[in-house]
Amino acid sequence: MARPVRGLLCASVAALVVTVGACSATTDSLGYNNTESKTLLPLTPPASYPNPFRDLLGQTDAAINTKLNNAFNTIFHGSPSYAIYVPVGTDQAYIEDTYHNDEIRTEGIGLGMMICVEFNKQDEFDKLWRYAREVVQDHSGPDAGYFPSFCDAASGTATTSCLDPYGFEQFVTALIFANDRWGSTGAIDYATDALALFHTLRHKEDDNGGVVGGVTNMFDAASNLPLDVPSVAAAGVTRPSLIMPGYYALWAEADADPVWTAAAESGRSFWQSDANATTGFMPVRADLDGTPLAGWASFQSECYRVQINVVIDQIWSGAAAWNVTESNQLLAFFSNQGINTYGRAFSLDGTTVLDPSHDPSLVIANGIAALASTNTDRSSYVNAVWNMDPPSGDARYFSGILLMVGLLILSGQFQVY
Repeated sequence: MARPVRGLLCASVAALVVTVGACSATTDSLGYNNTESKTLLPLTPPASYPNPFRDLLGQTDAAINTKLNNAFNTIFHGSPSYAIYVPVGTDQAYIEDTYHNDEIRTEGIGLGMMICVEFNKQDEFDKLWRYAREVVQDHSGPDAGYFPSFCDAASGTATTSCLDPYGFEQFVTALIFANDRWGSTGAIDYATDALALFHTLRHKEDDNGGVVGGVTNMFDAASNLPLDVPSVAAAGVTRPSLIMPGYYALWAEADADPVWTAAAESGRSFWQSDANATTGFMPVRADLDGTPLAGWASFQSECYRVQINVVIDQIWSGAAAWNVTESNQLLAFFSNQGINTYGRAFSLDGTTVLDPSHDPSLVIANGIAALASTNTDRSSYVNAVWNMDPPSGDARYFSGILLMVGLLILSGQFQVY
């Protein structure tokens, strides 16, 4: 199924790259230092990765690999009632949000690319990136270099168009890993494309000659936190689910830019100030100081990504006591609610159940959180993910894409390349 072009096509995203000296410092027209590298630098992976499926559940490597491969084949290439990966022509594909009228979100394409590079599925990766780069990405106007997507509206039941930073973050990290795993001498120059995205992340306002059409940089310069969306309308607002210190620490290595080290540190500090003292919940949106934003001060489905981001930081950046405390607090709350019956949406203090239905997406996120937890019942949360089959039906998008991420993380296969 073809999709309408969201911007003008261009030969390559490489056109966005500017020539800069590796690791050199210059000052651009807006007055901040340019420390970008002109080549991607190698990453330092952790020495090992936790494998709760093996170490907590006693599953064999053979059983784990079979489960992962079956899930990938079903969710990417299964029947129409299961698959969310949709080929376009012979060389493109996208991830379909089957719940929201078959919308295409950069969240899905970006996570799909992360899944593919971890599974060593270069063909599927390339098709997703070509679609993102050639169909979704804007190539002219103030938004040039950004990727139109969809974000949840305040009603919780509808979506609105947006330039969602979350998908952009996935694109950057996936391209870095692709370059390191497959090299950039083939049909797609992953390194050049990653460097172009790094430039856009840091220099959108500079490229536009200031704020044009309300479009801003993606990160707030003072706090080093990602903005809700790169728009003057979102000034001073972020989403905790956008914050990915585990990614930023790797970006600092790949791009030789110390601002990403600062972003990782700022992100961890923000989480600690933002998490509710009773439940560990974080809101959908908050001011940059961590104050929950009116109308968004609740724990909803988008917030599930926060606990996943915490675990990614834990396994990639090294053990952090707060990550363990946060994961313990979250799971203790859900255990008190009933491990097999807890709801899907709550007030931040947990005293009000906003939606009592049991959501498989939250089951997956809690299973991932169990990796960083020391609670005595953590294996029950991991086991819930192990026993989960690939979802089907209209609501399969979010739970399907999170299931793939969860299976990789809980098998020790969500790795740095």
